[in-house]
Amino acid sequence: MKEKPNDRSGNYLFALNIFIAFLLLFQNRLVIPYWLQPVGRMHTMLLHFPIVLLLLSMAMEFFRLNADDHTNEIYLRFRSALMLAGVIFSGITVIMGIFLSREAGYSESMLSWHRLWGASVFFTASFIYAFRHSKWYRGMWQKAGAIAVTLCLVAAGHFGAAITHGDNFIWKPVLVSGKRTVPLEEAEIFEHVVKPVFEQKCVSCHNAEKLKGQLKLTDSASIVKGGKSGKLFVAGKPDSSLLMRRIHLPLDERKHMPPSGKPQLTDDEEELLVAWIKSGPRFSGKVTGLSPSDTLRLQAMNVLTAGGNREENFSFPAAEQETLQSLNSNYRVVSPVSENSPALTVNIYNKDSYTPQTLDDLDEVRRQIIWLDLGKMPVRDQDLKYLLRFENLRKLNLNFTNVTGEGIQALARLKELQSLSLSGTSVNYSDVRRLIPQCKKLQTLAIWNTAMSADEIERLQSEFRSMTVLGGMAADGRPLIKLNPPKLRNISPVFTDSISPELFHPVKGVNIRFTTDGSDPDSTHSKLAGERHFLKASTEIKARAFKAGWLSSDVAVLNVYRSGIRPDTAILLSRLNRVHTANGAQTFFDHQLGSFNANSPAWANNWAGFIKNPMELLVRFDKPKRVSSVSLNTLIETENFIFPPEVIEVWGGSTEDHLRLIHRIRPQLPTNYRKPFIKLFDASFDSQQVSCLKIIAKPVMKIPAWHKNKNKAALLLIDEILIN
Repeated sequence: MKEKPNDRSGNYLFALNIFIAFLLLFQNRLVIPYWLQPVGRMHTMLLHFPIVLLLLSMAMEFFRLNADDHTNEIYLRFRSALMLAGVIFSGITVIMGIFLSREAGYSESMLSWHRLWGASVFFTASFIYAFRHSKWYRGMWQKAGAIAVTLCLVAAGHFGAAITHGDNFIWKPVLVSGKRTVPLEEAEIFEHVVKPVFEQKCVSCHNAEKLKGQLKLTDSASIVKGGKSGKLFVAGKPDSSLLMRRIHLPLDERKHMPPSGKPQLTDDEEELLVAWIKSGPRFSGKVTGLSPSDTLRLQAMNVLTAGGNREENFSFPAAEQETLQSLNSNYRVVSPVSENSPALTVNIYNKDSYTPQTLDDLDEVRRQIIWLDLGKMPVRDQDLKYLLRFENLRKLNLNFTNVTGEGIQALARLKELQSLSLSGTSVNYSDVRRLIPQCKKLQTLAIWNTAMSADEIERLQSEFRSMTVLGGMAADGRPLIKLNPPKLRNISPVFTDSISPELFHPVKGVNIRFTTDGSDPDSTHSKLAGERHFLKASTEIKARAFKAGWLSSDVAVLNVYRSGIRPDTAILLSRLNRVHTANGAQTFFDHQLGSFNANSPAWANNWAGFIKNPMELLVRFDKPKRVSSVSLNTLIETENFIFPPEVIEVWGGSTEDHLRLIHRIRPQLPTNYRKPFIKLFDASFDSQQVSCLKIIAKPVMKIPAWHKNKNKAALLLIDEILIN
């Protein structure tokens, strides 16, 4: 049985070929009306369907099945229908692509190649469908036709990916993974820290081939130039810069960057860009040329550390497990730096048990030791000869030992040394100044509490800019490095009965002091973290970190929230904003709080959003409860038109059909732009016994006149409702 051609389908296909040829011939004269533009934008949605159909069809053309199939009428009809569907849908996709190509923002060179290969797919597949019954179209011709269509598909896909995701999209991960990690002393501020953020999150839409908004972000000159909407930044003012305003827009906003569906910037990347714009922004200079306490330098170090966190490949073998066990004792710990690593870290900690023999015993693992901690041990100059055997030593701690400036000159023979701590020793400026040039790989030098003056320490930092000098004091005698604020480490800051706040700081030896009365904590009289302090009400905690030789941290304002009554049933009666759907009604009682960046994918699910329509939440209790307050935790970001509720109402009663207004509050609305903050709005009233509550929060319907989006509706975001 022969596969019969379908004359009607052939006629349709012929007409489609003529129409597409006409569009291609006169494409430069095409003007697509606005009502047809959505059809063009469906190109990327539909194109995967014909790809699958054509690949299946071409596989059936190339790999001939057994002879019985060629007499099977069902098989023949299926094969014909499959190919016809693939060809027709590919034609429709080509038409949509031509419509889409008439929009601005695409490079003509890359677009021309994509259009050429896309049209080739359609015309080649149409040719095969039209002549598949011819006697000459057999054997090698069938295989050649299948290969031709497949190659055209691959080429069209390659150039399509280059348009939407940037040049060399497919192989970029492989090429990037092979790049050498840039060490801190070599890192350029723009080239190695800022530019990679643009490359990973922005360049796919803003490159020479796809110039969205006439903005190119592939080089410094183009970044300074800006695009159709103007300059990207105002030097020193990130809050006023177009770049940061677009990044901070709600995810569902058309102008939010990167667009919804694309990888979003992380919090660290956003903070890096803010620090970079504050710095000028800088397009030249090394990271180590910045002050050790400079925010941009600290953010850059975070990025470089994250990028260079790959496990170093050591050429030496791992030590035997029996050897490590024999070296561990009550005064010495020898262990791998990480799981499956041959490199070892050694900590000698018992001052009374220390002798030079303690170091000599390590000879068997001398190649594997990369980190040695001898802090506060009675190490003398003559003991340092034992360290010279540790040819791969990267990090050495000699803080508060008995070494002298003359003795430390021997350390220049440690060719791999990257970090050296000499705090609390008798070394002076000339000793250290003589050693540094000989330690070619030295990156960090700690010299607190030495004989060096603040001026000498700053002179060292100025002369050796590729290295971080931790001196402890600035020229005026102030501590040089500022502690980060402490953080709350409780699993959740929301509690039912009571909570003991767990305050945390990553720097060892830090004292954390806190208050709960609204005053700022001091270093002596405020409560000390680590002790058990139980709180039974929603409380604002002010915490601060202190350590000798460091600037105390800024005051961290942390909150814990009491949610004493949990409803048995919660029903959301109103529609959520499509971006901030969170987990429906359960979001308000899951004890999970959102962050300041409501549009970050990691946090957006914690915020329930409402715009134009009020939040109406019905909660029921199986047994009547005595309620005296209802509080709503909200996010306020005036820059991104996220405002507090205009009105909060609490209705209560025995059933949902018999509710009366218990309390209403009107929160004060912002009067100017300010940094994002989270605020708890409390509606307190005389206690009422109820079985049912209805909580209503009305978003601002007209943003005030001072705002750039005046008279538009504001977005209301809520992450937790507390009932007490």
